[in-house]
Amino acid sequence: MAASHRNTVFLEDARVLALQPFPGHQYVLTLEAPQCAGRALPGSFVHLQCAADIPMRRPLSILRTNPGEGTIQVLFKVIGPGLRSLAMARAGDRISTLGPIGNGFAPDPSRPRVVLIGGGVGMPPLQFLGERLAADGVTAWKPLAFFGSELPFPFKPGRSTSKLHGVDHRIDACEPRLEALGVPSRLASLAGFDGCYRGYVTALAGEWLAALREKERDEVAICACGPQVMLEAAARLARDFGVPAQLCLEEYMACGVGGCAGCTIAVDTDAGPAMKRVCVDGPVFDSRAVYPAIR
Repeated sequence: MAASHRNTVFLEDARVLALQPFPGHQYVLTLEAPQCAGRALPGSFVHLQCAADIPMRRPLSILRTNPGEGTIQVLFKVIGPGLRSLAMARAGDRISTLGPIGNGFAPDPSRPRVVLIGGGVGMPPLQFLGERLAADGVTAWKPLAFFGSELPFPFKPGRSTSKLHGVDHRIDACEPRLEALGVPSRLASLAGFDGCYRGYVTALAGEWLAALREKERDEVAICACGPQVMLEAAARLARDFGVPAQLCLEEYMACGVGGCAGCTIAVDTDAGPAMKRVCVDGPVFDSRAVYPAIR
């Protein structure tokens, strides 16, 4: 098990290139970390040292990479002293970066309609995955993104011109970067933002799934990341519509590389119940393993 992870995680003295603030104490951090950028997959994360006087690192999902330029981006929301210190970073600062860590999403080409469901700071892995699928010149993927947030979105929402069967045409707020790549998207919020679905993001995805024909549904797979309650709802969607789902989990962790076992969760395996580490055994798991009661 340990050998499979050797020479895949890199410790880099990453240089801060930019820190872009968004409402709700949210930030997108751009780092020059070429080894991580060249190997990161959608769903993997980095473990950052937020400040010299804060020994515990913070795990942050990777939003996107640019291997050619050697850069990665992460999204975070300020919660606690560590991320508050990280929000004070300036261009040129150096941040100790450990990554990429974890197993990413593994879409099945036989199910090209990949439904990306992201909630809050759980959106980055799905944005990363959507961009990767759009750039894949081998498989004819048909990704579709549904993002939800009760804070203002950490990007300027656009207006989608794509039509989604089963979704009210008045719901047209979208993630513009994905739309520009040909990935339709819709936004959901209970905060009443203009153009957004007024409800939970999983309810919006459910309306779209319910409008599909059975043959179309046979091409669907769900990939999701967000709060636990949202992941449970995504697992129920998968069960109710008979489609597979992969869930990217978020968990408190200390070392981030499997040594401390502080991020273990109970999962269901073919051999029976087992404890798995979110950092290196995940963070992406099959929904039926994480929520065996929801089958």
